Amino acid sequence: MSEQYEYVPHRLLRRRVHDLASGTEGELMAVINENVSDCPTYERWMELAYIRGASGREFTTAVENIVPAHDQPKTAAGRRDMGSA
Repeated sequence: MSEQYEYVPHRLLRRRVHDLASGTEGELMAVINENVSDCPTYERWMELAYIRGASGREFTTAVENIVPAHDQPKTAAGRRDMGSA
Protein backbone atom coordinates (compact mmCIF):
# COMPACT_ATOMS: atom_id res chain seq x y z
CA MET A 1 0.00 0.00 0.00
CA SER A 2 1.38 3.38 -0.93
CA GLU A 3 1.16 6.35 1.42
CA GLN A 4 -1.95 8.31 0.56
CA TYR A 5 -2.80 11.61 2.17
CA GLU A 6 -3.67 15.21 1.47
CA TYR A 7 -3.46 18.36 3.59
CA VAL A 8 -6.80 19.96 4.44
CA PRO A 9 -7.25 23.66 5.30
CA HIS A 10 -8.75 24.27 8.76
CA ARG A 11 -9.78 27.46 10.58
CA LEU A 12 -7.90 26.45 13.76
CA LEU A 13 -4.47 25.81 12.21
CA ARG A 14 -1.66 27.20 14.38
CA ARG A 15 -4.13 27.92 17.20
CA ARG A 16 -4.47 26.36 20.64
CA VAL A 17 -7.04 23.54 20.62
CA HIS A 18 -8.55 21.08 23.05
CA ASP A 19 -8.91 17.40 22.13
CA LEU A 20 -12.25 16.24 23.55
CA ALA A 21 -11.25 12.55 23.32
CA SER A 22 -8.10 12.80 25.47
CA GLY A 23 -8.65 16.07 27.34
CA THR A 24 -5.28 17.30 26.09
CA GLU A 25 -4.50 20.77 24.76
CA GLY A 26 -1.95 21.83 22.21
CA GLU A 27 -1.35 23.68 18.96
CA LEU A 28 -3.06 22.38 15.81
CA MET A 29 -0.22 21.78 13.38
CA ALA A 30 -2.05 20.15 10.46
CA VAL A 31 -5.22 18.44 9.33
CA ILE A 32 -4.59 15.60 6.94
CA ASN A 33 -7.03 13.39 5.04
CA GLU A 34 -5.36 9.99 5.31
CA ASN A 35 -6.03 6.50 4.08
CA VAL A 36 -6.01 4.68 7.44
CA SER A 37 -6.80 1.21 6.08
CA ASP A 38 -4.23 -1.54 6.53
CA CYS A 39 -5.84 -3.59 3.76
CA PRO A 40 -4.42 -3.10 0.25
CA THR A 41 -7.78 -3.70 -1.44
CA TYR A 42 -9.91 -1.45 0.76
CA GLU A 43 -9.45 2.27 1.38
CA ARG A 44 -10.72 4.02 4.50
CA TRP A 45 -10.15 7.77 4.54
CA MET A 46 -10.25 9.87 7.69
CA GLU A 47 -9.42 13.48 8.52
CA LEU A 48 -6.85 13.47 11.32
CA ALA A 49 -5.80 16.48 13.36
CA TYR A 50 -2.10 16.64 14.29
CA ILE A 51 -1.71 18.45 17.62
CA ARG A 52 1.60 19.43 19.25
CA GLY A 53 1.28 19.11 23.02
CA ALA A 54 3.21 20.96 25.74
CA SER A 55 5.96 18.31 25.63
CA GLY A 56 6.62 19.11 21.96
CA ARG A 57 5.42 15.69 20.81
CA GLU A 58 2.60 15.53 18.30
CA PHE A 59 -0.41 13.25 18.55
CA THR A 60 -3.40 12.66 16.31
CA THR A 61 -7.12 12.66 16.89
CA ALA A 62 -10.19 12.73 14.70
CA VAL A 63 -10.75 16.27 13.48
CA GLU A 64 -14.28 16.14 14.96
CA ASN A 65 -12.70 15.95 18.43
CA ILE A 66 -11.02 19.35 18.35
CA VAL A 67 -12.42 22.63 19.62
CA PRO A 68 -10.75 25.97 20.33
CA ALA A 69 -9.09 25.72 23.76
CA HIS A 70 -11.18 28.56 25.20
CA ASP A 71 -14.49 26.92 24.10
CA GLN A 72 -14.18 23.83 26.27
CA PRO A 73 -17.38 22.46 27.73
CA LYS A 74 -17.66 23.17 31.46
CA THR A 75 -17.24 20.22 33.81
CA ALA A 76 -19.60 19.60 36.71
CA ALA A 77 -16.88 20.79 39.11
CA GLY A 78 -16.41 23.98 37.10
CA ARG A 79 -20.12 24.74 37.26
CA ARG A 80 -20.12 24.24 41.05
CA ASP A 81 -17.15 26.60 41.46
CA MET A 82 -18.85 29.30 39.41
CA GLY A 83 -22.09 28.94 41.37
CA SER A 84 -20.39 29.48 44.72
CA ALA A 85 -18.84 32.81 43.71
